[in-house]
Amino acid sequence: MPETEEEVKSIVALCQNHGVPIVPFGAGTSLEGHILSSSTGVTLSLEKMDSILSVNPEDLTCTVQPGVHRLALNESLGRDGLFFPVDPGADATIGGMCATNCSGTSAVRYGVMRTNVLALNVVTPQGELIKVGSGAFKNSAGYSLKDLYVGSEGTLGVITSATLRLQPLPSHVSAGVCAFPDLPSACEAVLSVLHHSIPCVKIEVLDSSSIIAFNQYNKSQANLPDQPHLFIELSDPTEEGLRSQESLVKDILSFSSRTTPSFSTDPASIKSLWAARHSTYYASCSLRPNSKGLVTDVCVPISQLSTLMSETVNDVEAAGVVGPCFGHAGDGNFHCILPLLPNDPQEYVEKVSAVNKRLVERAIEMGGTCTGEHGVGTGKMGYLEKQYGAGAVHVMKAIKGALDPSNIMNPGKILLGD
Repeated sequence: MPETEEEVKSIVALCQNHGVPIVPFGAGTSLEGHILSSSTGVTLSLEKMDSILSVNPEDLTCTVQPGVHRLALNESLGRDGLFFPVDPGADATIGGMCATNCSGTSAVRYGVMRTNVLALNVVTPQGELIKVGSGAFKNSAGYSLKDLYVGSEGTLGVITSATLRLQPLPSHVSAGVCAFPDLPSACEAVLSVLHHSIPCVKIEVLDSSSIIAFNQYNKSQANLPDQPHLFIELSDPTEEGLRSQESLVKDILSFSSRTTPSFSTDPASIKSLWAARHSTYYASCSLRPNSKGLVTDVCVPISQLSTLMSETVNDVEAAGVVGPCFGHAGDGNFHCILPLLPNDPQEYVEKVSAVNKRLVERAIEMGGTCTGEHGVGTGKMGYLEKQYGAGAVHVMKAIKGALDPSNIMNPGKILLGD
């Protein structure tokens, strides 16, 4: 558990000299096996490197160590009227969020980690400290090494600090829910909202199974009809601007749903709604008590989301398995949670695996990706060549071989045969 960059450098250099593999560790919230060791080696926990090094309100930036948790960061930034907008479901560390290029419900407005990371300090596999990116919002100098390390899943080096782009806390916020007769209607409404240039902060779609789980798990907070829903958040610097957005969104949603959306500006109600939304994994698993969920993660062009979700729901029903489906509708990112019990028969496990496999393959066929925000880890390695082709994967292997020729950095992740 190093506490400084110098200690990280020393540990990595020592491991390099002895050929010992290193698995960087943040909060352990990864969903694709990033922190699993494929061999003997060292787990390099960055939990004690949890300091906010600087906050620059005028520049709308901050620099933090990798072990800082996102909720603690935003609690601190809130005192200056600022926040960091990337919000995965878990209270992940900033280092882990950088390593997986994660995102969350607010990506439709603020983008993913790559969008919001300006610079990094990285310890290379040889134990050298390098600085990539800059503190400026624009940078055209040389190869974008910052973007290479963001999303590298600990396979190219150890992130020891990150400079992040911040946002002012919104002055006026509204959140709403709307029920729809079916998923295509809900997804059609999302496209209409986006095509009207409404700057939604969040726009989430949940199928009827998700709503059933949602109601069951959040009994004190939810009593929604068992139909597909959209959850939406809007914000604006002025109350008048927020009301204008809300009015237009209500008109669009009412047209597609034939119902009246419900919106609230009460901070406690808004917080409660999104806390419940972030509990979807646990809510889904509650449909099969004592289960653990296989979490899928794909992303497609937004025009394809309706077809992808509908066909996946059909696959789940045809297979006779449990699998609530929901997603970040504004950017085409979609999850299906497939709960499994320790004593499930092999036939059931194989059905779940087949649903997951078909979902990923279908997303790639639609021009999308095998992973929108969770990363490749160990679970998606077999899909990289299907998505990119052999040539692109060869380039990835060449980069890995050039930067980590001894293959000590998180081996067995991202690339098959690594």
